[in-house]
This record gives sequence, structure tokens and C-alpha cells, in this order.
Amino acid sequence: MTRILAGAEVVEAMNAATARSVAELKDAGLEPTLAILRIGEREDEIAYEQQAGKRCRAVGIDVREVTLPEPSSYDEVAAAITSLNEDSSVHGVLMLRPLPPHLDDDKLRNLLVAAKDIDGITDASVAAVFTGQASAFSPCTPQACIEILDYYGVEIAGRRVTIVGRSLVVGKPLAMLLLQRNATVTIAHSATADLPAVVAQADIVVACVGRPQMLGAEYFRPAQTVVDVGINVLEDGSLVGDVDYAAAEGLVAAITPVPGGVGTVTTSVLVKHVAAAAAQACR
Repeated sequence: MTRILAGAEVVEAMNAATARSVAELKDAGLEPTLAILRIGEREDEIAYEQQAGKRCRAVGIDVREVTLPEPSSYDEVAAAITSLNEDSSVHGVLMLRPLPPHLDDDKLRNLLVAAKDIDGITDASVAAVFTGQASAFSPCTPQACIEILDYYGVEIAGRRVTIVGRSLVVGKPLAMLLLQRNATVTIAHSATADLPAVVAQADIVVACVGRPQMLGAEYFRPAQTVVDVGINVLEDGSLVGDVDYAAAEGLVAAITPVPGGVGTVTTSVLVKHVAAAAAQACR
């Protein structure tokens, strides 16, 4: 029987641990605070802002919403980021992206200081992940994959892991995190020759290629653990992952569902990072 690696259990455990950390910081006189910077009124960004704010407040983290109108200039957004960098009462900054097309995303995201980059979006944070610097924060989705494997007791050290996807948002940083845990990592992608055979050799498979239900039964074998990062919307409005869940369930040893898997855990990683940033600030 395939074990379902549900995100809800992981979230509950993570939130409880983060709440304890936040309580300790408050006892020491520190008020952990997240600032959420949003430019414009996109409904999906507003929804994510509300979700992140709710999750933070549930564990005792204060949240400040900083909203700028969509026509804001580069200088206006840069000034807002600089102000948050310099505000010692703000410990983490979540900059909602993509930015409006008239703004230079690369330049603006890299204005954020790494110490407050709790979503791992700056080049400095990514470089720190690749060089194994523990002080920086990794992107939240790759870290969510690690949190799920750890919670359910899936051994990482010495295991063969194949990541199907090579983006700088998930695939590449996740490979670095897994290497730090002594996994043997293969990064595959849609152009990999004989991709099903490559994936079938792995002990752990992470699907983050961004193609709905691309990985079918021919990719899997018994005893594998499958982490599906994909979130794809079909024409009927239903959400599916990059894995054909119906084909994999009953074949592999364990799998994360979509929805209810990695995406559920990602926001709790963000919250955990805010608490860690606050702890670093008071050292």
C-alpha cells in the first residue's frame, strides 16, 4: 500500500515548533515581524499575502503589509525595500513576485539584504545555498520538500535522488540541499534521454518540471518515494501535479498528494524562516 505523505501533518508539527521559538523570542523582549511587500492588486498575490499573514499570526509573528500602486516607479519600490532593510524591527521581508513588467525584477529583488530574504529570492541567498552557508535562507519550496521527507522519516543520506526539473526556483537549489544531506543527486529534465529509465533508478523522485501529469507509471517502481512539487490547473479547474497520481499510487512506496502536499508546507517554511531571521538578529 502506498503511503500518502500529506502536508497537513507536517504543517502542524512545524507550526508548533515555530510557535515555541517565537514565544522564547518574545520572552527575551523581541517581537518577530514579517513585512510583506506587494505592488499592485493582483488577486492571487492578495490571497497569498492573506494566507502568509494568517499563518504568521497563528504562531505569534507580527505582520506588516506594505502595498504600493502598480504604476510605482523603480525608485519608489527601491526606496520601500531600502526602508525595510534599515528597519531593525522588521526581521523578514516577503516580496511578492512577479513584479509588474515595467519594473526590473532582478535589480529590485537583489536590493533586499540576505539576512531578511526569508524566501531565498536574491542572488546572494542562492549563492549561499550553493556554497553551503547555513546563515542564508533557501527558497521555501525546496526546503518544504526536505521538511516532508524528514517528518515522515524518509532517509536521505546515501539514497539516489532524481529531480525532474532544473529551475533556479526549485530543482537546482533542492539538489544542493540534498547534496548537503549526503544524497546522490541526478538532475533530469524534459530533454533527458530515456527519462523514464533514469527516473525509475532513483530511490527518491522529485517532480518539478511544470507539466501536468507528465510522469506516468513507466517512470516508477516499487519502494520509491515520490515528491510532487507541480501545481497545474486543468481545463476543468482541477489541480494536478507533475505526476500521474492515479498511475503512481499503489505502485510506489510513498507519494505526496496534489493538492495537499508540498504547497501546503511551503508557507510554514516561510514562517519558520521569519522566526529564524529574528533569532539571528538578536545574536
